[in-house]
Parts: sequence; structure tokens; C-alpha cells
Amino acid sequence: MRSTQSSTSQREELERKQTEQKPASDKKSSFNSQSCAALSSVLSSHSSRLRDLDLSNNNLQDSGAKQLSAGLESPDCELETLSLSGCLITEEGCASLASALNSNPSHLRELDLSYNHPGEAGIKLLSAALEDPDWRLDTLRYGETYLIFAFYSALYSCRLTIDINTVNRNLKLSDKNRKVTFEEELQSYPDHPDRFDQWYQLLCRDGLTGRCYWEVEWRGQVTISVSYRGIRREGVRSDCFFGENNQSWSLFYSDSDGFYVWHDDKKTQIFPSSSSSSSSLRAAVYVDCPAGTLSFFRVSSDSLIHLHTFNTTFTEPLYPGFGLWSDSSMVLS
Repeated sequence: MRSTQSSTSQREELERKQTEQKPASDKKSSFNSQSCAALSSVLSSHSSRLRDLDLSNNNLQDSGAKQLSAGLESPDCELETLSLSGCLITEEGCASLASALNSNPSHLRELDLSYNHPGEAGIKLLSAALEDPDWRLDTLRYGETYLIFAFYSALYSCRLTIDINTVNRNLKLSDKNRKVTFEEELQSYPDHPDRFDQWYQLLCRDGLTGRCYWEVEWRGQVTISVSYRGIRREGVRSDCFFGENNQSWSLFYSDSDGFYVWHDDKKTQIFPSSSSSSSSLRAAVYVDCPAGTLSFFRVSSDSLIHLHTFNTTFTEPLYPGFGLWSDSSMVLS
């Protein structure tokens, strides 16, 4: 009997599991996305006799899943059980796994993706394999996505500090500079070459070079961005606006259009609007600078809904930034 398992455990149970299943940093594990490249070679080796592989609670992410997929798709790979529980894999990584197993469907019979965030698309891709007679896969585990939220927030959470010298004069700071509100009345900020003089934008003070996670709550129309320090500040040109240049990567939201991602003047809708302007929304950002990944999530209760991941090469430190429009406000968590 082929099975799909999705847990509905309460938060207390998930917290217990989080305590029991320590992340990779606590286990001093050497496995990461780079390690998966070497492991992929082992899987695809003609002499490989590996049948069971447990990589649970390692920081593999989608890049590691892609590396593993290169080995899984080899006809020489005869792996039968694979556990990737708690490896920070989203639907992008699931798509790679599904593609690999479609190329080599005859051996893997059990796949554990619990404590990840495969999304509806990822689950659909892999669940379809359970009905395919050409696939040997008969057990697929997923669910309990609270843990991916806990991983990001516990391991990589950073407290952002707004650089007041960058804040546009139509943006008012309050609550110890944690809240930003658009105001028609200009604020009395002193002149500074780093200040955005036209666009209603600001940057944070500290550049990011490692792995970082943060959240923001807002009402109205906003842009959530990371940018190189050198983005222009003067005028209304595209090289000043978050997302319209190769210096910045952005998530944009409006009540009428929903979510867009924006980079180098390429704007793509990723999630239609489902909220009125009276509702506040919360988003999370996770950036892994060395790996070149930037992920945006919508926060719903205590889980993360994956919106989009940029894959690139970051050549400079990244500065979180935000943009507001009329009747908009935001609060840093």
C-alpha cells in the first residue's frame, strides 16, 4: 500500500521534536550543499553499494538537493531509502528530486521530506510518483513545516538596524526606529549624501556576508529588498529604485496586485492578492550570501510559505532595504 504521511501534531510536539532532532551545527556534521557534490559522485558510481542514506537535519537547502539529484538520476544509483528531514528544502529542491527520480525510478522506495517546505507544487510532483507504476517509490513523508520556521529564526535570525542617514524625508521613524510610516509632511532629517532624496526608501546600517534571517510586518504597499551599498540615492532614475537595477533584489507587494519579485528591471508576479488594505501582512527573508541564495517567504501563523528564491553570485555585502508608498507602514520584528 503506497502511503503519503503529513503530520498534524500540535506545536508542543513539534518543539519536542526540534529538541530531539538537533540541527547540523549542533551535531557538528560536515554535510552541506558542497558536500553533496562529492556524495553525488558516490551515488552515481558503478561500484556503489549504498542503499540507505540519512542526511536529516543538515543545512543542505535546494542547492544540496540539486547536487544529490545529479547522483540519483544515474542508472548506477540503487539507493532505496533517502531521508532529507529538516534540510531546509523548498519546492525548487523537490522539483530537482522529482526530475532525478523520473530518470531513475526503479530503486528508491522511501523518501522522507518532513520538516521541510516543499510547497503544494513540490508535494504534487512527488506524490504523482506514488501512482506511477514505473516508479518503485511507495512511501513519501512530508509535513510539520513549523520546524523550517524554527530553523531559520533560531539559527540565523539577525536584528536589523535602520541607517537613519539613508531614510527618505517622507518616512517617519518611531518605536525606537523599529517602525516606519509614510508621511506627507517632510521630516526634519539633516542633509546627507546617503539619503534617498526622491524614492521613499531606506537601507539598514550593517552589511550582510553570511546567513541571515529577518521578518517584517506591514500595511499597504511596500518593497522588501537587499541591495549593494553603492545603489544611487539621488533622483528618480531606475538605478535608485529597489529592484530596477542589478544592484538590488526585491519583493514588492500591493493590495491590488499581490506579490512580485523584482531584479535588474525584471518584474514577475508570484502570488496574487488575497488581502484587503486593512490587513497587516508579515514576510520573512533568508539570505545565504556564500551560497548565493535569497529567499522570500510569507509568514502564516508559525509556518513559512515560500514565495521565491533568487539564485545568483553576490559580490559585495548586502544591505536590507525597504520602500513605502502613501498610507503604508512597516515594523521590523
